[in-house]
Amino acid sequence: MITPALLISAAGTFILSTSNRLGRVVDRVRLIANLFDELTHGKAAIELVEERKEMLVAQLSQLSKRADLLQRCLTVFYIASGAFVASSVAIGVTAVFGFSQAWIPVALGLVGACFLFYGSMMLIFEARLAVNSLRAETSFLNRLVTYHHKESV
Repeated sequence: MITPALLISAAGTFILSTSNRLGRVVDRVRLIANLFDELTHGKAAIELVEERKEMLVAQLSQLSKRADLLQRCLTVFYIASGAFVASSVAIGVTAVFGFSQAWIPVALGLVGACFLFYGSMMLIFEARLAVNSLRAETSFLNRLVTYHHKESV
């Protein structure tokens, strides 16, 4: 019964970190919404306004994809956690009642492990989306620096 307990802990760690990642995506969307509002309704003279708007819209698209992926990851990790709990219960039931169905807890453990693996693979794709979004933002910032450099010369 110890192995499922350790795997429940691992699933819980994945759930916690994925929830934090989703929270950061939500915070970023709210920040971008405020920035977009300022660009649209603000009266301050800001350089490259249209380019900024395009960058923010592109980021919102990436963040939406990331949020969807993270939500699916959470679902998968919760299923994995449930399978590990069911495996642990099945071990206890087979031990108490002397059932010879030892394959049931093993099957539940394997199902949980497969979901844990699948969720971790999806997190790799989400991390790639995050890095691609960062690269796009960095590219815009480089254009902004070049724009200011040209104006100061």
